[in-house]
Amino acid sequence: MNKPKHFSSKPQGPQSQRLECPPTTDLCDAHEDMLAVGSLRVLPPVFQNYGGEAAMAGPVVTLKCFEDNSHVRQILETAGQGRVLVVDGGGSDRCALVGGNLGLLAVKNGWAGLVVNGCVRDSLELSECAVGLWAMATHPRRSDRQGVGQRDIPVDIAGVVVRPGNWCYADADGILVSDKKLG
Repeated sequence: MNKPKHFSSKPQGPQSQRLECPPTTDLCDAHEDMLAVGSLRVLPPVFQNYGGEAAMAGPVVTLKCFEDNSHVRQILETAGQGRVLVVDGGGSDRCALVGGNLGLLAVKNGWAGLVVNGCVRDSLELSECAVGLWAMATHPRRSDRQGVGQRDIPVDIAGVVVRPGNWCYADADGILVSDKKLG
């Protein structure tokens, strides 16, 4: 049986370079050897998609920040080139690291999506953004803006190590992180 391919159906920004995302179930089936040795990893099923895209794929940019989204904004202000921003917010449930304005910024600058180990807000606005945005929950409070954070370092996302340059694939069945691009 042929499974439908995941394509973006919404308008994309002028700098968008979003890639087709093969179903994560198919990627797991085709790469069991990589799963066995840990070069393909599955994030725990604690994330939900709040963005307007049902699937995303792209090379990873990492950020570690705790209850401070200053660097999230700085990164999303740059050309995304179809990349995925993976934010290690320490799993905090005390504030949101991404909201509607940052979702719009991600779309405008061509980011494929975000994975947030923490919360988001403005969920209705985010659902209208042509970007994948997986996070743990929603929270109405905004984060601090102290300029604290570290970019392009290995991060721990719900017990799974994600490194800059890894590849992220996400859809309704889960989120995968691979040491290399999968075909």
